[in-house]
Amino acid sequence: MAKYLLLKHYRGAPAAVNDVPMDKWTPEEISAHLRYMNEFAARLEKTGEFVDGQALAPEGTFVRYDGEGRPPVTDGPFAETKDLIAGWMVIDVDSYERAIELAGELSAAPGAGGKPIHEWLEVRPFLAATPTITECPHR
Repeated sequence: MAKYLLLKHYRGAPAAVNDVPMDKWTPEEISAHLRYMNEFAARLEKTGEFVDGQALAPEGTFVRYDGEGRPPVTDGPFAETKDLIAGWMVIDVDSYERAIELAGELSAAPGAGGKPIHEWLEVRPFLAATPTITECPHR
């Protein structure tokens, strides 16, 4: 089994087919979307493929270390954090192909007008092991 992170973006990913922002949806459309997400997670719980998932608020703050004995530095909230991650789901599946299949299903969650969003989801595998210094792509 391999773990994958399915990332839902607020904006910043390629436009969805049903590209109406959630703040323009009716309460019924939001309820239908959340019901789909919950039923999807429940189905994966039964197969043992669901690990965890959360929706995130659009606001956030960047924080960094500022030196010994000094408080962390914050700069935010940044308006552009709304373009980052809306939520995530961790799945544990037998193959990359299964992760792609499930991401495709999750992309079909209903949106405005009750029609599938067909949103783009980012599929990211978890590292199986910590890379060595020579393998690290940021060096």
